[in-house]
Amino acid sequence: MGRVPGKVVFITGAARGQGRAHAIRLAEEGADIIAVDICAQIDSVGYPMAGRGDLDETVREVEKLDRRIVARTADVRDPAALRSVVAEGVAELGRLDAVVAQAGIAPIAGHDTQAFIDAVTVDFNGVVNTVEAALPHLPDGGSVVATGSTAALMPPTHDSPPDPGKLGYSFAKRSVAGFVNDLAIVLAPRRIRANAVHPTNTNTPMLNSDPMYRVFRPDLENPTREDALPAFHSMTAMGLPYVEPRDIADAVLFLVSDESRYITGAQLRIDAGAIVNRRLQQPQF
Repeated sequence: MGRVPGKVVFITGAARGQGRAHAIRLAEEGADIIAVDICAQIDSVGYPMAGRGDLDETVREVEKLDRRIVARTADVRDPAALRSVVAEGVAELGRLDAVVAQAGIAPIAGHDTQAFIDAVTVDFNGVVNTVEAALPHLPDGGSVVATGSTAALMPPTHDSPPDPGKLGYSFAKRSVAGFVNDLAIVLAPRRIRANAVHPTNTNTPMLNSDPMYRVFRPDLENPTREDALPAFHSMTAMGLPYVEPRDIADAVLFLVSDESRYITGAQLRIDAGAIVNRRLQQPQF
């Protein structure tokens, strides 16, 4: 029967990377999917973003598992578009049980101030818009999962001159952590859980990109993946350069499933020890 049989889950950023991994993993365990991705380029993002062909591949992968999927192109910065997609999905699939606000960008390694705004409006406002679109359809006992980052849990830093996109990304992910914390309180009377997952480096096109290579190897003018790979290891305590999208998807599956029915307000790190390696003080209870 699987761990989420018959559930319907709304996932943003579902065309590739972590979003696609979430869709496939949940479908493997019995869920039907409402999938959204912008499928277009944002000018401040220095790596190729997903296209419609990527979203179509997510559809094929879910359908191969004999699960249903409603997939649409929409921008998480557009609340009306998200509400429309959710309404279509619920009309076709019959219900909505959980939402995974995954869509995110990293418009880093540049000096365009618009990159700061784009990072905030996609990575934070997009999470709020996604939750807003889903909440009217979620039943008591539903689940909200948002994607943060280990960047949310580390002291903020900035370069000189500042990298607007990097600052925007860090601000947005910190804001996601705070939003989920307080949302959990608001939704607790209905036993709707709200949790965040905070990945370390994850083996996706966002990580495997020229802008990210420059962040990890600022000493080189045009670093390659091979140049950056040793530096990737600095993000974990386990000697890993990155984790895989499925590692994050396993955590998302747990938070969507009834196994986590009393877990809310959690900041779940899937970071191979990245945070504890940097914060040696005792945890605060």
